[in-house]
Amino acid sequence: MGEISVSSTALGRLFTDSTGARARRRYREAFAELVGAYRGKPVLEILPLLRRAADEALLGFTEADLREQAEAIRSGARYVLRVRVM
Repeated sequence: MGEISVSSTALGRLFTDSTGARARRRYREAFAELVGAYRGKPVLEILPLLRRAADEALLGFTEADLREQAEAIRSGARYVLRVRVM
């Protein structure tokens, strides 16, 4: 399970920014496509694809976050992202 932290001042923008919402939707779609196409593949093959999708969606995932997501894709494990408001 992944976790990102969001400041309370940025939380409103996270939910109301329509451009951001479209970008996050595209990230979810890209993640789902990677799950379908890269299950069982090496994490190092999946990481750059996740990084590109996250960068396009302006999501500030750390390398550890992306590695955890890539491992979930590789293994077929369910991945849940938890958002913590600071």
